[in-house]
Amino acid sequence: MDCPHIPDLRYGDFSKRLRDRLGGQRVPITGSLELTFRCNLRCVHCYVAHGHSGIAGQRELTAGEISSILDQAVDEGCLWLLLTGGEPLLRPDFQEIYLSCKKKGLILTLFTNGTLLTPQIADLLAEWRPFAVEVTLYGRTQETYERITGIPGSHARCLRGIDQLLQRGIPLRLKTMLMTLNKHEVWDIKAFAEGLGVQYRFDPMMNGGLQDLAPLAYRLSPEDVVALDLADEGRSREWRAFCDRFRGVRADPHRLFICGAGHSSFHVDPYGQLSPCLIARHLEFDLRQGSFHAGWHQFLAQVRALEPGPGYACAQCELLPLCGQCPGWAMLEGGNREKPVEFLCQIAHLRANAFGWYRDAENTPGATERIPISQADPLQSAVEENQ
Repeated sequence: MDCPHIPDLRYGDFSKRLRDRLGGQRVPITGSLELTFRCNLRCVHCYVAHGHSGIAGQRELTAGEISSILDQAVDEGCLWLLLTGGEPLLRPDFQEIYLSCKKKGLILTLFTNGTLLTPQIADLLAEWRPFAVEVTLYGRTQETYERITGIPGSHARCLRGIDQLLQRGIPLRLKTMLMTLNKHEVWDIKAFAEGLGVQYRFDPMMNGGLQDLAPLAYRLSPEDVVALDLADEGRSREWRAFCDRFRGVRADPHRLFICGAGHSSFHVDPYGQLSPCLIARHLEFDLRQGSFHAGWHQFLAQVRALEPGPGYACAQCELLPLCGQCPGWAMLEGGNREKPVEFLCQIAHLRANAFGWYRDAENTPGATERIPISQADPLQSAVEENQ
C-alpha cells in the first residue's frame, strides 16, 4: 500500500499553526528543566548561591525520575523542552537524559556555558540534533569573560566548545547576560557572532538571586537598558512592532499572572519542584510526591486563577503589557508578589517614550509628563554612550 505523502512544513508555520489550534486551552506545550544547580563557573551575577548547603546539598532527580516526569508531561501535550542548569553538562548522566528526551520526540533547546563540551557530547548532539544549543559568551576578551566567571582558562574552553559545535553543524546561538562588567563589549561580541554566522542576542534584564539580591550590584540602569534597545537595530524594530501591536490592549486586572506561565508553560527544578516558571519559585508542587497531571491540572490551575488584592498598583496601568511586571520577580526583589518592581516600571516608562507607546499615562503608577526622547536625560546620554 502506498503511503500518503506528508508535506514539509516550515518550523515557524508549524509552531504558529499549533499554537493557533490550541487557542485558549491550558496545555503545557513548553517546559523548562534545570538538570542541576551545580556549575563549574562562579559567575558574579548567578541567581544560585554557590555552595549554599540548602541548595547544593539536596538530592537531584535521577535520570529515571526525569524520564518519568517527562513521559507524564508529554502525555499532557508537552512538545518543546529547554534543558538548563546550573551547567547541565556537569551531570555524568547528561547523555542518557538527553537521548531519552530526544526519543520521546521532544523539540530540545540546550543552555550551556560550553566549557565542558567534549567531542563525545558534541558527536551525540550532531547525531541527535537539538533545535538549538545556546552558549553564553560573557565577554569578547578573556579579561572581561573571566572577571565575570571567576575561573581562569574558562574563556578559552568556551571558545573551544563553540568551535566543536560549529564543526559539526549543530544549530548554535550565542547570547550574553549584559551587566556593568561587560556592557562595553556587547557590540564586539555581536560582531563575533555575526562573523561565525550564528544568531546572537543579549539580555540586560537581570533579577535578584534565589538566596539574596547580590546579582543586582551588576545590573544596568533602566536608562542603559533602553539605550541598548535603541542602539540595536533588531531590538529597536522588535520593540516598535510590539508597541504597534499591543498599544491600547489592557491586561486582565483580575489575574496576577498575565503571561503564559502555568497556562502553556511550566518549569521543573533539579529536585522535582514544579512551578509556573523559572522565576516564580515561591509557588511549587513536589513531583516526587504527586503526578505531573495533578501538578498541572490542579496546582498550576489554581496559580493561574490567583487574583491580585485590592489596591494592586499595576491593575489599571496601561503600560502593563509593555512592562513585564512579574509576581515571581516581585517576590525575589521585594518579598511581595503584588508590589511593582521599580526597575521594571522605569524601563516601561522609558520604552513607552522611546517607541511611541503613550496615549496618556493618567492611570500609570508614578506617571510623569512624557517628553521627546531627544530631551530624556539621562537616557539621551546613555543612548550616545551605547552607540
